[in-house]
Amino acid sequence: MNKVQGSKPADNDAEALRLHALYRGKIQTVAKCPIRSFADFSVWYSPGVAAPCRAIQAHPDAAYRYTNKGNSIAIVSDGSRVLGLGDIGPAAGLPVMEGKALLFKHLGGVDAVPLCLSASDPDRFVEIVRALEPSFGGINLEDIAQPKCFRILAALRQTMGIPVWHDDQQGSAAVALAGLLNALRVVGKQLNNVRIALIGIGAANFSTYRLLTAVGVDPRAIVACDSKGILGLGRADVEARQVALAHKWRVCSETNPERTRGGIAEALRGADVCIAFTTSGPGIIQPEWIRGMAKDGIVFASANPVPEIWPWDATAAGAAVVATGRGDFPNQVNNSLIFPGIFRGVLDVRARTITDEMAIAAAHALADCVDGEKLGREFILPPMDDPMVAPRVAVAAAMKAQEQGVARESRTRADLLVSATATIRAAREAGEALMKAGVIA
Repeated sequence: MNKVQGSKPADNDAEALRLHALYRGKIQTVAKCPIRSFADFSVWYSPGVAAPCRAIQAHPDAAYRYTNKGNSIAIVSDGSRVLGLGDIGPAAGLPVMEGKALLFKHLGGVDAVPLCLSASDPDRFVEIVRALEPSFGGINLEDIAQPKCFRILAALRQTMGIPVWHDDQQGSAAVALAGLLNALRVVGKQLNNVRIALIGIGAANFSTYRLLTAVGVDPRAIVACDSKGILGLGRADVEARQVALAHKWRVCSETNPERTRGGIAEALRGADVCIAFTTSGPGIIQPEWIRGMAKDGIVFASANPVPEIWPWDATAAGAAVVATGRGDFPNQVNNSLIFPGIFRGVLDVRARTITDEMAIAAAHALADCVDGEKLGREFILPPMDDPMVAPRVAVAAAMKAQEQGVARESRTRADLLVSATATIRAAREAGEALMKAGVIA
């Protein structure tokens, strides 16, 4: 694995500021219906618009037929945990949410609206998001600090009739599972016969833990470590706050039967797999700790923008497969491989929720996008620009939704694949047409 020499951070920052100012953001609203003359507004607005209004009043579900609700989601954040920037507030988080909306459209053909809320109190946040349900077909929660992110997601999933997804939790976990399935194929190990160290047990890794145990991994084969050390029944600090830190207490109660103590070094000792979602590095994980792992170890150093250990250092220390969240290194394990397809699928069958089983099905579909000939130590997942990733993930999520009875519409696998592919292609072609016409300079 070669070291990658990229642009200097200062150069990247200057270019990002220049281009964001040039375009004044990254998204806009563009009509999807023809406007041949102002006479057309008698259909699109008054008086013609009254007819669909009355139809929806009589049958609320008709909103999916007469409006864009069925292809529209809200990206909602309070800016309390933005990328590697931390609690920068809702206004400062808006560029990230716009970028997410751009990815939703380009990769999934989904119309996403960024909504950054001045609502740090979780109850008020939940109240506001609930009130959005008439306008959107789904909710993507983004960049919300823990532990309130767990409470917010649970409350919204229980009370809303549209799918609610927290990408930092469910998206991170699903793509990590997909990457792990293929990494294990590379090294010839089985998921039910490996020891797994979870470094960091926040939003991403707790959801990873939940998905791993859902697919059959024995919790006793997992050791988790937070900033204060290895979790287990000896962690009195977590036990004293087991209501507020319910997710950590569950991990303490179910894992680490040997009651191993210590920090990251001890958690990694003898482990076959390291999945880290912690603080931006490097140096969070030391090479000598990788040397203490089992032979042909798998290391996912997922912190952004800088992984917990540089991939070349992990490889030199003996890791067989190394992945990060960055696209300039091999094996990018990034949410962008999952969330556009997940939402494409749930919108296409009007799913009421996104279950763990749907996320697992999506993870398997993503892993299957890499065939046996391409699969290797530096190629465990497809690149973000693979045109078939989102459609295949969409189909998997949609079919599982129908199987579980949470879909409002019934569609065949073949129909879903054709529809998702066409919708995504149309979104990309629209952008290309605007650039060709000079509307987007």
